[in-house]
Amino acid sequence: MNLEECTQAIRAKVGDDSGLAATLKFDCGDDGVIIVDGKSTPNSVNNANTDTDCTVGITLNNLTAMLEGDLDPATGFMAGKLKVSGDMSVAMRLQRVI
Repeated sequence: MNLEECTQAIRAKVGDDSGLAATLKFDCGDDGVIIVDGKSTPNSVNNANTDTDCTVGITLNNLTAMLEGDLDPATGFMAGKLKVSGDMSVAMRLQRVI
């Protein structure tokens, strides 16, 4: 998947209320970012690079694997396939949007 396809997939999963109650950034480096705003009503997903409560550094390939169900977020974190900065409690709720 490219960044736009990942953005659309996350948007579909998030819906109107992700239950995230925070902002989350998937930072795919040079490929771009995906922002999930779980504070807005309805929740929104976009590609504007803004400050968030939590940032997940991940390659686009690994994000695609998570979205397709081939990589569990907790397993990816333990294996070093994603790096979390900011509010770790937001990262713990990652499964609500993936």
